Amino acid sequence: MTTEWGIQEVARLAGTTSRTLRHYGDVGLVTPSRVGANGYRYYDADALVRLQRVLLLRGLGLGIPAIADVLKGETDDAHALGDHLRWLHEERARIARQIASVERTIRGLEGGEQIMAETMFDGFDHTQYEAEVTERWGADAYRKADAWWRGMPADERAAWTARVALLQSDWIEAWENGVAPESDAAQALAQRQYDWLSGMPGTPQTADGRPTRAYFTGLGDMYVADPRFGRHYGGPDGAAFVRDAMRAFAERRL
Repeated sequence: MTTEWGIQEVARLAGTTSRTLRHYGDVGLVTPSRVGANGYRYYDADALVRLQRVLLLRGLGLGIPAIADVLKGETDDAHALGDHLRWLHEERARIARQIASVERTIRGLEGGEQIMAETMFDGFDHTQYEAEVTERWGADAYRKADAWWRGMPADERAAWTARVALLQSDWIEAWENGVAPESDAAQALAQRQYDWLSGMPGTPQTADGRPTRAYFTGLGDMYVADPRFGRHYGGPDGAAFVRDAMRAFAERRL
């Protein structure tokens, strides 16, 4: 007898939502192995493998149309997952270098030792957005933001990073749950996004020290245009949701 899992259990195991799984089924990405008489969806092992591939591609920042194209061109699940596995190993190695770098910095700070600049940024690429920021808002904006980040104490940097990660995950959750960009929930997230940006030096600001409307909406556009930004919000579709919510916020408040 073929083992199957119900949609609620699959959503729990995969860390996603039933709504997302139904959407994947409706667009042909992950088709249930069968649908019960009551409309309840069930998934067999092949469907779970397919879902794993979809989630891995989403993690790379691909949108649903791009994922469909990739899956159409790769019918060998084992070979495709092998490619994903190599990428994950590379990411794990990079993150491991980051962890080791931060641990060395903490030990140095706690022990009163000299910080080794040659090793403290191993695994980091803090200049990857320099060209985009400089092109849009000028070299001075990038220099100020970069100096602020480099000069931040380790504990403050960790807290700031955690705050951003929570905000990004809340954006993704809202998008996956079908929240409308103009809704109160999405606008509350846009307010948090605006408040977060207000604390960053180098951003184009109004006379009262708040981000300008053009900067705020332009940043939303950049989330969509550049997959390196969009992947932080669940990929192109999630980034578009964030952009639309930010535009609605700007129209109402800025």
